[in-house]
Amino acid sequence: MNLLPKQRRLPEAADQHHDPRAPISIHDMTVAYHRRPVLWDIDFAAEEGRLIGIVGPNGAGKSTLIKACLDLIPKASGSIRIYGQPYKKQRQLVGYVPQRESIDWEFPINALDVVTMGTYGKIAWCLPPRKKHRAAAYEALEKVGMAEYAHRQISRLSGGQQQRVFLARALVQDAQLYLMDEPFAGVDAATESAIIALLKDLKARGRTVLVVHHDLQTVKSYFDDVILLNMRIVASGPTATTFTEENLRTTYGGKLTLLVEAAEAIARGGKEGV
Repeated sequence: MNLLPKQRRLPEAADQHHDPRAPISIHDMTVAYHRRPVLWDIDFAAEEGRLIGIVGPNGAGKSTLIKACLDLIPKASGSIRIYGQPYKKQRQLVGYVPQRESIDWEFPINALDVVTMGTYGKIAWCLPPRKKHRAAAYEALEKVGMAEYAHRQISRLSGGQQQRVFLARALVQDAQLYLMDEPFAGVDAATESAIIALLKDLKARGRTVLVVHHDLQTVKSYFDDVILLNMRIVASGPTATTFTEENLRTTYGGKLTLLVEAAEAIARGGKEGV
């Protein structure tokens, strides 16, 4: 049985129910693998200058959502706009931090060269990076506390250090919109603190950041808004009013261990005035 809707092209007028100035807007999007939906009827628009967490159980389609926004995987239907235009026209405005597991860490390249790759969109075709580009890359490494490892091969860095290098690469792009796929996964406490400080700095500079996140206990303290996702968007909006036990129960389908953790996080957040 075919579970997918017929392939359709949305007219431009259909995009107008979202503000064309939105950093990213997703319109009635469905994504499928082997003809089976992974994301279904996704509709969302981000507000400028917000830190937005994408939360849901394993297999909910969180990473798929990020990859679809970047045209890394095809859509069965729907459309995505970056400041009112398709991603291919606005890619210079978007920074991306992939999952660490998707990177070939044995590739013979040092940390400074990895970060310098983030400047390639500012360099004319076929020209090598100039001194100013490498200086910008080094400055980005300094911001994430990795300047002393600039010339170290990436395979010789710890997991947390590798993550900081890729955050620096996104930072040097000087993008308006950042998409991050589980940047906190498997990192030490120092790196987690460095990442959240970087996110807050990006917000202070008016940037918009979407982050795939798995730790329910930190959602209320890290993000302004949250998307609760399980193939469809269960709820989205300000974290204070959206990250509720009822919405979590719907999102996680009765996984009580997770819900207990979430309830504790909510209670703790209330006591701390988060």
